[in-house]
Amino acid sequence: MISLTHVTKLYGSVIGVNDVTVELGAGAYGLLGPNGAGKTTFLGLVTGQLRPSIGRVRVFGERPFFNARVLRRIGYCPASDLTERSATPREWVRYLVQLSGFTPAASLKRADSTLEQVGLGEAARRPLSTLSKGMRQRAKLAGAIAHDPDLLVLDEPFDGLDPVARHELVSLVRTWARSRSLLVASHLLHEVEALQAGLAVILGGRLVASGTVHEIRDLIDTLPSEVRVVSSAPRRLAELACGCPEAEAVRFVGNDTFIVDTRAPRLLAERIGEAAISEGILVRELVPGDRSLEGIFGRLVQLHRGVTP
Repeated sequence: MISLTHVTKLYGSVIGVNDVTVELGAGAYGLLGPNGAGKTTFLGLVTGQLRPSIGRVRVFGERPFFNARVLRRIGYCPASDLTERSATPREWVRYLVQLSGFTPAASLKRADSTLEQVGLGEAARRPLSTLSKGMRQRAKLAGAIAHDPDLLVLDEPFDGLDPVARHELVSLVRTWARSRSLLVASHLLHEVEALQAGLAVILGGRLVASGTVHEIRDLIDTLPSEVRVVSSAPRRLAELACGCPEAEAVRFVGNDTFIVDTRAPRLLAERIGEAAISEGILVRELVPGDRSLEGIFGRLVQLHRGVTP
């Protein structure tokens, strides 16, 4: 569905994305990265808004830039808020559908149907300036899907929403993506996790990992993690930890804390806990490395910045 081959995008002397090569088949994907990582540039290349400085971009097997055949198959929801506040969602969505080549009558029919689908109802006839941000986000989503695209691209679609609105919009997008392809850019992992999407992690303009949650978890599992221990007898407990087959290295932090490098943090934490009980050592803190999705993302950020145990 999406193929980038050694793609670099330059803004003068500033690098937006740097030598990115990735292939994404049909399905749902989350593009993860902190603000400024290059996510919006990546989406701009995929949606044909930007031409790569170096490399090749293909969507549905064709170059997306200035290609109406490809662009008709893409629905795009930008991160920026709607600026045409005097229009109603109904007028706005109808206009977008007409841009995709539908007649005025067909555009109005699609706009009404889609706005009902996203839950705007009567609010669809009110000026956008009178609607909450959550409602405007729904209007943006309606504009992106009303022409029935094969690929929906969302840039930070849940940013600034309250928890209820975020939950409702996540559920709506997840339902829509069951039969279509989806690419969502976000800096919040739990949003992508809720969408049950694959992952592509971008940092500093580089794609540092891509695959399913399990594939990326397996990748991280091959790298050393750590167990942090705070106890009343750190040197004795560290000595016992060194005798565990899972321990690879030990270093002390302060007077009562040591950290053990390991590729099996949970198992090692259990062994250290058992050793402390048998020796009568008080353990104030015993924390294995975080293997949650949040922890994996943090680990990738560390690796990108050259921080290793």
